[in-house]
Amino acid sequence: MFEEMAKSPAAWLSGKGEEALVVLSTRVRLARNVAGCRFPTSADTATKERIVGYFDSAVGRSEILGEGTYVTAQEVNDLDRDFLVERHLISPAFLNGDISKALYISPAERVSIMVNEEDHLRIQSLTAGFDPQGALEQAMRYDTEIGKFLEFDYDPDFGYMTACPTNAGTGMRASVLIHLPGLVLTRDIEKVISRITHSGLIVRGFYGEGSDVLGNLFQVSNQNTLGISEGEILHQITRVVREIIEAEAAARQQLMDEAADMIEDKIWRAYGILKYARVLTSEEVMNLLSAVRLGHAMKIIDFLSIALINEMLLLSQPAHLQKYFGQEMDPNRRDFVRAQLVREKLRNSD
Repeated sequence: MFEEMAKSPAAWLSGKGEEALVVLSTRVRLARNVAGCRFPTSADTATKERIVGYFDSAVGRSEILGEGTYVTAQEVNDLDRDFLVERHLISPAFLNGDISKALYISPAERVSIMVNEEDHLRIQSLTAGFDPQGALEQAMRYDTEIGKFLEFDYDPDFGYMTACPTNAGTGMRASVLIHLPGLVLTRDIEKVISRITHSGLIVRGFYGEGSDVLGNLFQVSNQNTLGISEGEILHQITRVVREIIEAEAAARQQLMDEAADMIEDKIWRAYGILKYARVLTSEEVMNLLSAVRLGHAMKIIDFLSIALINEMLLLSQPAHLQKYFGQEMDPNRRDFVRAQLVREKLRNSD
């Protein structure tokens, strides 16, 4: 499955959103549970299968939900799962082992819904660039639609009830995937991360909780969901991300003021390796594309589009490579094919 999807750029990497030179995407995730049913973390198989059945019925009755793609865990193999993680449509822990799960993907992949992850439903909305309000409105549209067919577990005092207490209340997590090479190169990133965590937000890696930072890409998200409204969460993350964007801009200017020749050399070397290398590892290509992305933003490499750089970033991931070429490959073969794909993309851009 998903071979055709692999050959189409993800909408959230279009490079068309606000602050797209720094912010790749914005995500809003809503945690919801069906009233009267145990949470997936403590539910038996029959209960979880019943939840899948409830959502399946909602998809069948809803005109909006009927426009998307709906698959059960039995239809998704290991490579499909890795592909969906790379596409940021599911969490890394989802679809591991337990088959009493399902996944919904809206047209253009703007919304995905995980059934029986930590909560019965995880409604996730992705937008290009920095757009917290747009991501929330997109998620709420599906939340409202599903609420026509399913009764959510809601308490007047506590709000939406969730498997983990840290998600109770709004059940909302807003996050921004942000590119911070300037702060990394000036070695100010730790100070900025410290300020972020003291402001009530949290910083994670490229694939979210428990993942590593790759290509100078960080996820910044809220921690508090209880006793705070959706609007207040958006205000908080908007304020902090604006400060991070300003800090990154200052760092980039500092690099040009103090070490312009070295920065230009780093960027052009990265471009040269990408254009001519015969073997590229996943980690290597992420770091090289990070440098080229910085070069584009600083108008040093202005002949590549941000959309193309983002596309190569995603297609270079292991599962995407295999889906794109329609064959499973060992790591050594992937490194060779990855370099070939990047060379072809850059040659076509010329």
